[in-house]
Amino acid sequence: MAENIGLGCDQFTFAVYIANRPNMLEYQQLSNITPLTTSEIFTIGQACGNGWRKVFNVYAKLLFALEPKVFPFTQLAPTWQKYRDDFLLQNNSQTTLLFSAPLLSPQVDKQQNTLHIICGKTHAKKLINSGKLDCQLTWLDDEFAIDRVNKLVVCPYFDYRQLSNNKIERLATLLLELKLGLS
Repeated sequence: MAENIGLGCDQFTFAVYIANRPNMLEYQQLSNITPLTTSEIFTIGQACGNGWRKVFNVYAKLLFALEPKVFPFTQLAPTWQKYRDDFLLQNNSQTTLLFSAPLLSPQVDKQQNTLHIICGKTHAKKLINSGKLDCQLTWLDDEFAIDRVNKLVVCPYFDYRQLSNNKIERLATLLLELKLGLS
Protein backbone atom coordinates (compact mmCIF):
# COMPACT_ATOMS: atom_id res chain seq x y z
CA MET A 1 0.00 0.00 0.00
CA ALA A 2 1.25 3.48 -0.87
CA GLU A 3 2.33 5.77 1.96
CA ASN A 4 2.68 9.50 2.31
CA ILE A 5 6.35 10.46 2.38
CA GLY A 6 7.56 13.90 3.34
CA LEU A 7 8.09 16.48 6.03
CA GLY A 8 5.52 17.71 8.52
CA CYS A 9 2.60 16.59 10.61
CA ASP A 10 1.23 13.11 9.90
CA GLN A 11 -2.25 14.34 10.93
CA PHE A 12 -2.32 16.95 8.19
CA THR A 13 -5.24 18.87 6.74
CA PHE A 14 -3.05 20.97 4.45
CA ALA A 15 -0.85 19.02 2.02
CA VAL A 16 1.63 20.47 -0.47
CA TYR A 17 3.19 18.10 -3.02
CA ILE A 18 6.60 18.86 -4.49
CA ALA A 19 8.71 16.96 -7.02
CA ASN A 20 12.06 17.20 -5.25
CA ARG A 21 13.54 16.68 -1.79
CA PRO A 22 16.11 18.76 0.04
CA ASN A 23 19.53 17.54 -1.10
CA MET A 24 20.58 16.31 2.32
CA LEU A 25 21.28 12.67 3.17
CA GLU A 26 18.73 12.51 6.01
CA TYR A 27 15.85 13.28 3.62
CA GLN A 28 16.77 10.92 0.79
CA GLN A 29 15.63 7.71 2.50
CA LEU A 30 12.42 8.90 4.17
CA SER A 31 9.65 6.31 4.14
CA ASN A 32 6.98 8.23 6.07
CA ILE A 33 6.08 11.74 7.20
CA THR A 34 8.72 13.16 9.53
CA PRO A 35 8.02 16.33 11.54
CA LEU A 36 10.61 19.07 11.46
CA THR A 37 12.16 20.61 14.54
CA THR A 38 12.19 24.33 15.28
CA SER A 39 15.54 25.07 13.59
CA GLU A 40 15.34 22.54 10.78
CA ILE A 41 13.86 24.86 8.13
CA PHE A 42 16.78 27.23 8.70
CA THR A 43 19.23 24.30 8.48
CA ILE A 44 17.72 23.10 5.18
CA GLY A 45 17.89 26.64 3.78
CA GLN A 46 21.54 26.98 4.78
CA ALA A 47 22.50 23.59 3.36
CA CYS A 48 20.35 23.55 0.22
CA GLY A 49 20.23 27.19 -0.79
CA ASN A 50 17.83 29.88 -1.80
CA GLY A 51 15.44 27.59 -3.68
CA TRP A 52 14.44 25.79 -0.50
CA ARG A 53 14.24 29.01 1.48
CA LYS A 54 11.76 30.24 -1.12
CA VAL A 55 9.66 27.06 -0.86
CA PHE A 56 9.32 27.46 2.91
CA ASN A 57 8.74 31.21 2.68
CA VAL A 58 6.02 30.88 0.05
CA TYR A 59 4.38 28.06 2.03
CA ALA A 60 4.22 30.24 5.16
CA LYS A 61 3.09 33.32 3.18
CA LEU A 62 0.27 31.26 1.65
CA LEU A 63 -0.94 30.12 5.08
CA PHE A 64 -1.00 33.76 6.20
CA ALA A 65 -2.92 34.81 3.07
CA LEU A 66 -5.75 32.42 3.95
CA GLU A 67 -8.96 33.63 5.57
CA PRO A 68 -8.15 33.60 9.31
CA LYS A 69 -11.76 32.92 10.32
CA VAL A 70 -11.61 29.62 8.41
CA PHE A 71 -7.93 28.66 8.67
CA PRO A 72 -6.23 28.77 12.13
CA PHE A 73 -2.63 29.40 11.06
CA THR A 74 -2.47 33.13 11.80
CA GLN A 75 -3.66 32.53 15.36
CA LEU A 76 -0.39 30.79 16.21
CA ALA A 77 2.10 33.50 15.27
CA PRO A 78 2.06 37.25 14.57
CA THR A 79 3.91 36.99 11.21
CA TRP A 80 4.42 34.45 8.47
CA GLN A 81 8.16 34.46 9.28
CA LYS A 82 7.50 33.53 12.91
CA TYR A 83 5.00 30.87 11.82
CA ARG A 84 7.55 29.42 9.38
CA ASP A 85 10.24 29.23 12.05
CA ASP A 86 8.13 27.98 14.96
CA PHE A 87 5.28 25.91 13.49
CA LEU A 88 5.48 25.08 9.75
CA LEU A 89 5.82 21.33 9.09
CA GLN A 90 6.20 20.53 12.77
CA ASN A 91 4.15 18.21 14.99
CA ASN A 92 0.55 19.35 15.41
CA SER A 93 0.86 21.96 12.64
CA GLN A 94 -1.61 20.13 10.34
CA THR A 95 0.80 21.02 7.50
CA THR A 96 2.91 18.71 5.39
CA LEU A 97 5.26 18.87 2.41
CA LEU A 98 5.01 15.60 0.52
CA PHE A 99 7.44 14.04 -1.93
CA SER A 100 5.03 11.19 -2.68
CA ALA A 101 2.01 11.28 -4.98
CA PRO A 102 -1.30 12.43 -3.52
CA LEU A 103 -3.34 9.68 -1.89
CA LEU A 104 -6.79 11.04 -2.61
CA SER A 105 -9.87 9.73 -0.88
CA PRO A 106 -12.83 12.11 -1.15
CA GLN A 107 -14.88 10.12 1.39
CA VAL A 108 -12.16 10.34 4.04
CA ASP A 109 -11.22 13.91 3.15
CA LYS A 110 -14.83 15.10 3.56
CA GLN A 111 -14.41 14.24 7.22
CA GLN A 112 -10.86 15.58 7.53
CA ASN A 113 -11.36 18.38 5.00
CA THR A 114 -7.81 17.98 3.70
CA LEU A 115 -6.71 20.44 1.02
CA HIS A 116 -4.14 19.23 -1.53
CA ILE A 117 -1.81 21.53 -3.49
CA ILE A 118 0.51 20.30 -6.23
CA CYS A 119 3.45 22.63 -6.86
CA GLY A 120 3.87 23.07 -10.57
CA LYS A 121 2.01 22.11 -13.71
CA THR A 122 4.92 19.92 -14.81
CA HIS A 123 4.83 17.92 -11.58
CA ALA A 124 1.05 17.46 -11.84
CA LYS A 125 1.24 16.28 -15.44
CA LYS A 126 4.08 13.88 -14.59
CA LEU A 127 2.00 12.38 -11.77
CA ILE A 128 -1.01 11.99 -14.08
CA ASN A 129 0.99 10.55 -16.98
CA SER A 130 2.69 8.01 -14.71
CA GLY A 131 -0.68 6.85 -13.34
CA LYS A 132 0.17 8.02 -9.82
CA LEU A 133 -2.58 10.65 -9.78
CA ASP A 134 -6.16 9.91 -10.73
CA CYS A 135 -8.25 13.06 -10.63
CA GLN A 136 -10.41 15.27 -12.81
CA LEU A 137 -8.56 18.55 -13.20
CA THR A 138 -10.26 21.57 -14.66
CA TRP A 139 -7.63 23.99 -15.94
CA LEU A 140 -8.64 27.54 -15.03
CA ASP A 141 -5.78 28.98 -17.09
CA ASP A 142 -2.21 28.00 -17.98
CA GLU A 143 -1.08 27.93 -14.31
CA PHE A 144 -3.98 26.90 -12.08
CA ALA A 145 -6.14 23.78 -12.13
CA ILE A 146 -8.70 22.48 -9.66
CA ASP A 147 -10.41 19.22 -8.78
CA ARG A 148 -13.28 20.16 -6.46
CA VAL A 149 -14.20 16.56 -5.59
CA ASN A 150 -10.71 15.79 -4.29
CA LYS A 151 -10.08 19.32 -2.94
CA LEU A 152 -6.94 19.57 -5.05
CA VAL A 153 -5.34 22.59 -6.69
CA VAL A 154 -2.41 22.71 -9.09
CA CYS A 155 -0.53 25.99 -8.86
CA PRO A 156 2.81 27.43 -9.92
CA TYR A 157 5.89 26.15 -8.09
CA PHE A 158 6.51 27.68 -4.65
CA ASP A 159 8.97 30.34 -5.81
CA TYR A 160 8.58 34.14 -5.73
CA ARG A 161 8.84 34.51 -9.49
CA GLN A 162 6.40 31.71 -10.29
CA LEU A 163 3.98 32.17 -7.38
CA SER A 164 3.97 35.93 -6.85
CA ASN A 165 2.01 37.62 -4.07
CA ASN A 166 -0.93 38.16 -6.46
CA LYS A 167 -0.93 34.47 -7.36
CA ILE A 168 -0.67 33.53 -3.67
CA GLU A 169 -3.85 35.58 -3.13
CA ARG A 170 -5.56 33.78 -6.00
CA LEU A 171 -4.50 30.40 -4.60
CA ALA A 172 -5.80 31.44 -1.17
CA THR A 173 -9.19 32.28 -2.73
CA LEU A 174 -9.36 28.90 -4.49
CA LEU A 175 -8.49 27.10 -1.25
CA LEU A 176 -11.17 29.00 0.66
CA GLU A 177 -13.73 28.00 -1.99
CA LEU A 178 -12.68 24.35 -1.65
CA LYS A 179 -12.74 24.48 2.15
CA LEU A 180 -16.22 26.00 2.18
CA GLY A 181 -17.46 23.73 -0.61
CA LEU A 182 -18.22 26.59 -2.98
CA SER A 183 -18.37 26.14 -6.75
